[in-house]
Amino acid sequence: MSAQATGEAARASTATGTSVATVSAPGAPAAGAATCANCEAALAGPYCGQCGQRHEHAIHSFWHFMREGFEDLTHADSRLWRTLGALAWRPGFLTREFLDGRRVRYLPPVRLYLVLSVAFFLIAGILSRHPGADHVRLVEVNTSSGLISSRPVATNAALAHQVCTQLAQATILGWLGPRFEPSCEASIENGGRNVNAALLHNVPRAMFLFLPLLGLVMKGLYPRRHYVEHLLFFLHDHAFIFLVLAVYALVGLILPVSVMSVVGEALWIYVALYFFASMLRVYGEGWLATAGKLMALGFAYLVLGGLMLTAITLYAMIRG
Repeated sequence: MSAQATGEAARASTATGTSVATVSAPGAPAAGAATCANCEAALAGPYCGQCGQRHEHAIHSFWHFMREGFEDLTHADSRLWRTLGALAWRPGFLTREFLDGRRVRYLPPVRLYLVLSVAFFLIAGILSRHPGADHVRLVEVNTSSGLISSRPVATNAALAHQVCTQLAQATILGWLGPRFEPSCEASIENGGRNVNAALLHNVPRAMFLFLPLLGLVMKGLYPRRHYVEHLLFFLHDHAFIFLVLAVYALVGLILPVSVMSVVGEALWIYVALYFFASMLRVYGEGWLATAGKLMALGFAYLVLGGLMLTAITLYAMIRG
């Protein structure tokens, strides 16, 4: 509309007693209105309707910055605490909420899993550097049956050579035996520190293969459900396991070993019940069917987990 036409319309409206509203360009904020510092969209509340960024005033001091961060963590609406509370005490709730589309109130599943797994392995890595007992758990192989067990024994070069020779001759090692024996002896003589370090370094990577394999097992148990639903289930439940293990490791710094053994047994019972309740809530089948599928899942855990840990341990010893 030209300026002349606008003027004529204004004069006409004056003559007829009506008014013409001035309309601003779509999306443009009104003069003096607050705008988002990130995308410059007009603000109608504490959060931007375009990008979701919170509208905050400038941070002027270090203490102001710390106060803002503390308020974010401790605020009643904080997603962190709401997510951790639901994760610890409401089995399957976060998975069910995500599948039902109620997602914005909680941390995303992948982020939650990564944060808790990194926290656990960081704590485990720090605690593993503390002085340990005078013995390590050596591997004892029954070459006739191919079974591997472990028992605490004193470390010395002769015994290390004997045990590693048995391992190298085991049929499960095959052509890896000659490469395995010297690294095994070196590992035992230094108290197994290199193996522990390799486990802490490689287990997080192996979990990215372990979880999809468990998802395939669950797909066989629940063939009518989507595979991604099973991955989501395991992301939440393994995030819960990392949370439990991290708390258990920290509590172990202040409680005696005798008490921690009882606490550990109670925690594993709670983990089993947690998985059972989680499967009930997420998949919605009866108690009897869920219990049978939980036992099948537990067997898959033992087999796949044992293979994963054995492969990582052998890899660590062979690499030295």
